[in-house]
Amino acid sequence: MSASQAVFSGWMEIPDSAVDDNARQYAEEETLAALVSQYAATLYRVAFSVLRNPADAEDAVQEAFMRVLRHRETLDEVRDQRVWLIRIVWNIVLDRKRRSKTRPETDDVSELARVLPSAGLSAEQIASAAQHHAHVLGCVEKLPAKEREVLMLSAFEELNSVEIASVLQISESSVRSRLFRARNLMAGLLDHTRSLR
Repeated sequence: MSASQAVFSGWMEIPDSAVDDNARQYAEEETLAALVSQYAATLYRVAFSVLRNPADAEDAVQEAFMRVLRHRETLDEVRDQRVWLIRIVWNIVLDRKRRSKTRPETDDVSELARVLPSAGLSAEQIASAAQHHAHVLGCVEKLPAKEREVLMLSAFEELNSVEIASVLQISESSVRSRLFRARNLMAGLLDHTRSLR
């Protein structure tokens, strides 16, 4: 083995291929760590918005990152990692939802209301904001499933219509029409509850 084909570490020759493999593995680990730190909260919100259970949502996010780990060689081919990860989590939570039809769904939105920003607000303002947030989420839950999915991805995850179409595997025009219907239904639900007060 020539000096150009190896790196010397103390008294031992290490082939370049081993150095390259270690560097590649380290780079992959760093990329995955960056994905986790950047997108874990977003993926949790997506999972929780469907599953309505904190532990199940955490499991879904963990499963998504495990899938990414198993298919890490395709990371370079992904154009938009955020949309790709959301689509993975979306498919996982829908699969879990289908499998657990017998399990009762909790309509408790207190977990989502708990993550409201509260810096600089009085206790009364925090309580009022949490109550309003819970009310809006309750209205979202009353929407038909197709409209609810599109609205959650648009409003809560701030995806555009192209990204939503990619996640749900539907056309962009379907996304826009569902979003239009969802917003109209939400306006009606919110107006109805205002008129009852």
